[in-house]
Amino acid sequence: MGRFFWGSSKGATKKSSERQDEGSDEYEGSKDQGGQRQTSAAVQDLFKKGLNKMADENLDEAIQYFDLALRLDPNLIDAWIKRGYCFFHLNNYSQAIISYDKALAIEPNNTEAWNLKALAFYKMKNYDKAIECVNRVIDIDPNDGMGWYNKACYLSLAGRVEEAIDALKRAIEIDIAYARKAVKDRDLDNIKHDIVFKRIIEVVVLEAIRMGHSNVGKIIWVTGMNRQEIEEVLNSLLLKGLVVKKTGIQLGLTMGKEDQYELAPEFASRIGLEKPQTMHTDTDENRNRSKEVLERVHVFKELSEEIDKTRSSVEKGDVDAVVEHISRLVEPRFFGSILIEHVPDLHRDLRLYLIRLKDADRGKNYLNANKKDILELIAELEAKVDEKVRKSIA
Repeated sequence: MGRFFWGSSKGATKKSSERQDEGSDEYEGSKDQGGQRQTSAAVQDLFKKGLNKMADENLDEAIQYFDLALRLDPNLIDAWIKRGYCFFHLNNYSQAIISYDKALAIEPNNTEAWNLKALAFYKMKNYDKAIECVNRVIDIDPNDGMGWYNKACYLSLAGRVEEAIDALKRAIEIDIAYARKAVKDRDLDNIKHDIVFKRIIEVVVLEAIRMGHSNVGKIIWVTGMNRQEIEEVLNSLLLKGLVVKKTGIQLGLTMGKEDQYELAPEFASRIGLEKPQTMHTDTDENRNRSKEVLERVHVFKELSEEIDKTRSSVEKGDVDAVVEHISRLVEPRFFGSILIEHVPDLHRDLRLYLIRLKDADRGKNYLNANKKDILELIAELEAKVDEKVRKSIA
């Protein structure tokens, strides 16, 4: 399932954020030079306080500040959306939908509000309503990849297999990253038996090989698939002549041998191979760059391993281990500074989960009740880390 974080979703609220920026000028140069300017300053101050409370995970207090801001300016769309988001994370989906409807009454084409409203219906297992909402997103922006991907998930859950496959294919046409996301998404379980979905899995493995991940271990790392799935896909690709295998290549001085896979020459020439830039190792500059690349990849690989441990702990329901591993992910002395720099929204969501999981009396129940959401967040984080690794070695 596509996710939305504390900030605006991708491409969702350009108009509303512009309105907020323009609002400062409107208020400063208002018709009523006295009272209107004071009101606007008060509105912005209350809104910012609400955002700060959200960042601190004090969602009830954040709602209070947004309510105060909306009393002064009922047309502040961002306050309605953030208010809805707070209620969403408090599991009060009905109130969240009311807030999103208020935003949509002001701006009917606000895709962020439509997406979030769909997500609230999804949490309520009202998939038909969720599909209606995401259809509005796609009507507004037919190239919204996340909208098409979410639609595929809702349709899959509603048992509408053929439509779900079509929506997923459209999402992947827009951004191939959705193929990698799909292979791990449990919301799509109803369509994973379909022959088209099996081809999507093949695309994911082919893309991993194209990017230079040439053995099963590396493909596991970048796709999140299990060894058996990958080996079955590789056998299928070998039979189709799309990949070739080099048996028993030594991986390093201290490592064992493992089969290596590469794209078949004819297939590679058709789609193009993505290779690292050529470097002349006879210069200090290039040697230093090589060293920096290796260091970055090493750090991100350690982070990936920590993410994998976190996922395993969540799946086992071991709340103490989950707290331990999420703490390592969010604390600056471990991996927190990396997440804050590259994925601040994910870092905030992890912190929110950590606070609730640390509750000695309710942590276990909270983990059981929110296991699926936490696993989705971990999958999203894993995809982002993989993207950073690929950029590091490019």
